[in-house]
Amino acid sequence: MAAEEHVSLSHRVPDLGALELLLAVARHGSLGRAARDVGVTQPAASSRIRSMERQLGLALLDRSPRGSRLTDAGALVTDWARRIVEAAEAFDVGAQALRDRRDSRLRVAASMTIAEYLLPGWLIALRAERPDTAVSLLAGNSAAVAGRLLVGEADLGFVEGLTVPEGLDGAVITHDRLAVVVAPSHAWARRRTPLTSRELAATPLILREYGSGTRQVLDAALAVHGGLAQPLLELSSTTAVKGAAESGAGPCVLSELALGEELSSRRLVKIPVAGVRLSRQLRAVWPSGHRPTGPARDLLSLTRRNTYGESRVSGPRAGLS
Repeated sequence: MAAEEHVSLSHRVPDLGALELLLAVARHGSLGRAARDVGVTQPAASSRIRSMERQLGLALLDRSPRGSRLTDAGALVTDWARRIVEAAEAFDVGAQALRDRRDSRLRVAASMTIAEYLLPGWLIALRAERPDTAVSLLAGNSAAVAGRLLVGEADLGFVEGLTVPEGLDGAVITHDRLAVVVAPSHAWARRRTPLTSRELAATPLILREYGSGTRQVLDAALAVHGGLAQPLLELSSTTAVKGAAESGAGPCVLSELALGEELSSRRLVKIPVAGVRLSRQLRAVWPSGHRPTGPARDLLSLTRRNTYGESRVSGPRAGLS
């Protein structure tokens, strides 16, 4: 029975707007002035009071040419209404305090390429919109980003892998390509024909570590060509991979986002590759069923305005399209 009463309470108790109007009538002694106070027309205010009287089964006002006076029942209902409105105001203040606390910080986790080459611009734009939000950035590979989100250590993540990690939802924010690059002194730099996918698969490369989005994409792309050869080096940062390649240690495969300066200055040379697709989607991710709110929602919106590509919400096991 109690459960049924709880469900039907909203049908028996007037809404806050009606109660605020009744309190305004009590303050002003006039339905017209009360209507102006709450920002409605007098006919709308009169209709709302009559609707409340029908809902309660009580006459609340005595109306006369001199104004509107509370009935005895109306005076009692007004007292109760004041307590309800005060409780609602306390509720609103508490909810705002929670929003302010949430909005005062933003924890972002991002895979290396996004953290180094895309996020700085997004965060500068976010600061212009939310100067009071303190942002912390945790950079790692795509697997580490997923782990931080799943244990509540980050509010929003960005990954580079083939799929949305299990337990997360995501949206594509842009597209990226991987490039094979070598030092100018490397024999490949003098090739006149594209590298074949089989040659790439058979060559020991300087690679990012397992768990990185770059490594996932490369592994998948070359799986049909026999898979990757034993790596020449495995390094945990894009900067370290580029440095090793520049030194002439061997070829590497990295995001084109990370290679602009090195390619324009000819410190590294891009090698065309035939027969393999080295493109990928970059995604924003968050725990399944929990759409970003507050500053995380604003940052997600900024990424869509400031990058190219089609944004698309995807489920936990969505792959490349």
